[in-house]
Amino acid sequence: MVAYAGPFTAQFRQELELEWREGITKRKVDLLPEICMKQLLEDPVTTKLWTAYSLPNDNLSIENGIIMFGSRRWPLMIDPQNQANKFIKLFGKDNSESGLDVFKLSDGNLLRNLELGVQFGKWVLIENVGEELDPALEPILLKQVDKSGSLRLGDKSIPYNQSFKFFMTTTLPNPHYSPETSVKVTILNFAITPFGLEEQMLNQFVGQEMPELQKKKDSIVQQNAQAAKTLVEIEDKILTGLTKNENIADILEDDELIIILDESKKTSDEIKVRLQESEITEKEIDRTRELYRPVAYRASVLFFTIIDLAVIDPMYQYSL
Repeated sequence: MVAYAGPFTAQFRQELELEWREGITKRKVDLLPEICMKQLLEDPVTTKLWTAYSLPNDNLSIENGIIMFGSRRWPLMIDPQNQANKFIKLFGKDNSESGLDVFKLSDGNLLRNLELGVQFGKWVLIENVGEELDPALEPILLKQVDKSGSLRLGDKSIPYNQSFKFFMTTTLPNPHYSPETSVKVTILNFAITPFGLEEQMLNQFVGQEMPELQKKKDSIVQQNAQAAKTLVEIEDKILTGLTKNENIADILEDDELIIILDESKKTSDEIKVRLQESEITEKEIDRTRELYRPVAYRASVLFFTIIDLAVIDPMYQYSL
């Protein structure tokens, strides 16, 4: 799925997984019932964090997030509605250690900026790429890092920082990439889904009609994502402390570990209480938000109807 499913729609991905499961079952290989890529590779804490940074909450977008950060090849995202673009900009700003740089392929000093990105471990996003990629990007796309840990870009050899991440987006709705390009990147289809658009429209309407409620909802989502992340960090800290002591006696005599356990218990208890309170508040907010669901559904239907008009006659492609 990570290697091949990126360019396809949600429905086609489901059909692929179903076909593969049936093929595996026929060959009498054991597998978990209804196993899918999302179920196996999703980290719920990370997903909460992504959705807090405006990644749509539908299956397709979450699968795209998993592939984007789990693939060995850099992602090239088909993004006609700028969803991936917005997510990378917001997420990269707060989660990249050295910051995020945004460029276009037409920028005159692109190679110089890429050199700095590679050297200092920045996240780099190139917007509005066409159907042809600049050959100068090839060393980055193929990760041609030599044994000394350097990458040759143009006529320079740049030290390669492992924190470097590279993203590309295109606003073309249905681009055709050559097989040569396709094997160098991971193509991801970020074109909007009806459910994804409905959720976004709901946020827009509630934000316009009841701004305080939407702000509260956004704040709770952010806090819950941060709290879930903190709980995982606490668990990791405890496990690290336990694994460095080989027997029970050492654990009981390790003052540092006992302090960590004590602080962790207090922190995790506080977080759990806050999470329970915020869940109750979130449910109340969601009940009020659901009153706008029919309007959001109608907006989504209208959008996809107008998009499909272009199939009837090309003249209608400007209707949107």
